Amino acid sequence: MKFSIITFLSFLFYTTNCFSQNKLEDSQVLSPEDFVAIVKTFHPVIKQADINIEKAQADITIARGGFDPSLYYYNDQKTFRGENYYNYSNTELKIPTWYGIEVKAGLENNVGEDLNSESTFGKSSYVGISVPLAKNLVMDRRRAVLKQAKIFRDQSGVERLNTINNLLYEGYSAYWNWVKEYQVFEVISNTVTVNEARFDLIKIAYRQGDRPAIDTVEALAQLQNFQFLQSESLVKLQNAAVELSNFLWQQNNTWYQLGLNVVPASNWNQQDIGSIPVVMRDELLLTARLTHPKLSMYNYKLQVLEIERKLKFQSLLPTVNLRANLLNKNYNVLKGVGVPDYFQNNNKFGIDIGMPLRLSEGRGGYRMAKLKIQETNYDISLQQQEIENKVKYYYNELMGLREQIKIYNAAYLNFQTLFRGEDVRFRAGESSLFLLNTRENKVLEALQKLIELKTKFFKSQAAVQWAAGQLR
Repeated sequence: MKFSIITFLSFLFYTTNCFSQNKLEDSQVLSPEDFVAIVKTFHPVIKQADINIEKAQADITIARGGFDPSLYYYNDQKTFRGENYYNYSNTELKIPTWYGIEVKAGLENNVGEDLNSESTFGKSSYVGISVPLAKNLVMDRRRAVLKQAKIFRDQSGVERLNTINNLLYEGYSAYWNWVKEYQVFEVISNTVTVNEARFDLIKIAYRQGDRPAIDTVEALAQLQNFQFLQSESLVKLQNAAVELSNFLWQQNNTWYQLGLNVVPASNWNQQDIGSIPVVMRDELLLTARLTHPKLSMYNYKLQVLEIERKLKFQSLLPTVNLRANLLNKNYNVLKGVGVPDYFQNNNKFGIDIGMPLRLSEGRGGYRMAKLKIQETNYDISLQQQEIENKVKYYYNELMGLREQIKIYNAAYLNFQTLFRGEDVRFRAGESSLFLLNTRENKVLEALQKLIELKTKFFKSQAAVQWAAGQLR
């Protein structure tokens, strides 16, 4: 029975929960769900993405300014040596419309002794339109800018999803790395506690003549090795906490430094990895093709380029602008004059016709627009292949980890069995403390490896969703 206390302390750590949580009473638990909620609510990168949506909406308002009605007032007069040469006064309202037609109405009051012969003396009024009959009829710069601004607004929403997808993937990677380092530190710390007690009991047994002196050296060397691993693990845990703090922000736009009093949730460890549902690969690939934000961004880019192509095509058309005004005396253009009078005696018509002879600018611009569309289609093909390969890569990794955890969990139980058997031999005097320590080291290595595999599995879960563009 003289080694029963030593055996009990050696076995204590391995008969308890492998991932025990020795937390302080005032510790705070940070679960993956809470972490993601904090990132999505307070992280500056997501707030910047929200601002980009608002900026895109502001650009739409700016583009709509091209269709705002405009009110103008023009006055030009000359008086010299008491003589009123002329006084031109013109108030005009212009209303742009969607199809390039511009409606205008105005009031004129022209008086003076030397009026321009083209000007109507006295008060008059007019209403008219300007119509493009070729160039700018289907598309013009104002319509193109507004359409593109609306597309950019929709695109900014997709860019926000892409930003969240990338940010959450980086956050999940940092979170599960922190969980791994925390669990490893807990395991090694428990091992140090067990070996400190074992070393004290070995020293007592040596003083009583039950153990040789070399066993105290063996026990001390084992303890010092674990103390070194504990110190090394603490540094890794602290650095993992610093890395995780990059994603932790508060309401007042200040970052939060994660302390050692914050610990990860432990419910993930109780989950049976084999029973966790995994979305089928073909379903993930289909989802990625249809909804991945990066591909959607390219589709919006194509829409913008298509509008640009239509606009550039207008440069290949001749300029034919028709202007038509109905005129009347005084300030009521439609009063007191019959319809035939307007078309025979009270009108002003004009037409502008122009055509570049070589169309160099138009041909070059249109060709450039088509090449940009072709280039973007190539980008879409490359991006789609890259996304699908990433989905396949991380899916293979996920399924492989699932199987590896099952195998290594069985291996860990076998290492535990070997350790217990070595402990029985040690108590019977058929083994040495060196062999017992060797078995203990193997159990510890297997436990660390199992922690690494499990946390990597959950990280790969996030990676698969990220590759498919589904982290939201």
